[in-house]
Amino acid sequence: MARPHVIKFGGELLEEPRRLRRLARRVCEAATWRRVLVVHGGGREVDAEMVRLGIPKRAVDGLRITDADTLDVVLGVLAGRVNTRVVAAIGAAGGSAVGLTGADAGLVRVAAARRYRATDGRQVDLGFVGQPRRAAAPPRLLLDLLRAGHVPVVASIGSDGRGRLYNVNADTLAADLAVRLGADRLTIAGSTRGVLDADGRTIPVVDGRRLARLIRDGHASAGMIAKLLACRAARGGGVPQVRIVDGRRPGMLENGDGADTTMVTASGTKRTAAER
Repeated sequence: MARPHVIKFGGELLEEPRRLRRLARRVCEAATWRRVLVVHGGGREVDAEMVRLGIPKRAVDGLRITDADTLDVVLGVLAGRVNTRVVAAIGAAGGSAVGLTGADAGLVRVAAARRYRATDGRQVDLGFVGQPRRAAAPPRLLLDLLRAGHVPVVASIGSDGRGRLYNVNADTLAADLAVRLGADRLTIAGSTRGVLDADGRTIPVVDGRRLARLIRDGHASAGMIAKLLACRAARGGGVPQVRIVDGRRPGMLENGDGADTTMVTASGTKRTAAER
């Protein structure tokens, strides 16, 4: 089987029906010539539902601190509302999508990330937030679905294998699946113009040293920190092409080239042949 392309969509791209239809068409076009898997977030819709219910939001470095009430909202919004909407949109565009969470068939086994060292040095209890376990086996269900021509759509929820569910950062989950599937490309698509420098210009290539510096010096926003760490994990796990792109622009999913995309390399600034 050809190596798949894992695409992570930020939830902000999936809220407006017209934009969702455009993204679904692009996914279907890409799926005509390669295997495609979609991972999605939905943070803004989770935030809106929490406001409606009067539940305060807490976060650190782009990671949501998840208590029991927040977890119930995450499950309902991501596994129910957003996932089903994406699956339906891909189906309407002519594709065959299958909606899943990381808990289905043990796709993403996690361990509780109870203590997190924030970039400012604080130790933070994240609550019901899961971190994918290392050295996990390849996700056989996803491989079977991809071979059969389906587009798996995975909501960012995981299980510890003992019945406990956890909120998983969608960028982290996408990187984990990309590594375990042996993907040749990970695209993290959101509503920002790649990684921006201090002057607001897109950085075309971020190597390991610059990635660490962006986080250390505070130039990366909280949400971008999670993306950068996920990209580093994917590159370290052997995914040759890792990009952060503006998912609102045409062509971003197909080739990832252009003024609004950042390629994350393993080290240095030279691209390998696979990255060109």
